[in-house]
Amino acid sequence: MDRTDLEEKIAHLMRTTDDLSDTVAAQAREIERLTARVERLMQREAEREAEGSGGIVLGDERPPHY
Repeated sequence: MDRTDLEEKIAHLMRTTDDLSDTVAAQAREIERLTARVERLMQREAEREAEGSGGIVLGDERPPHY
């Protein structure tokens, strides 16, 4: 393997590393966004449960309008 081949391989590896770094950074941003969204949804659901307006009828329970 001569110097040119090594330089090409190094350039390719550096490009791959940069691409993977960009991908990991984008995924980290997406995870942060989704985590914040889940936290907001859980908080909203906790508030709804605290108010007693869950709205889910289970089994033979009568709906609130009866």
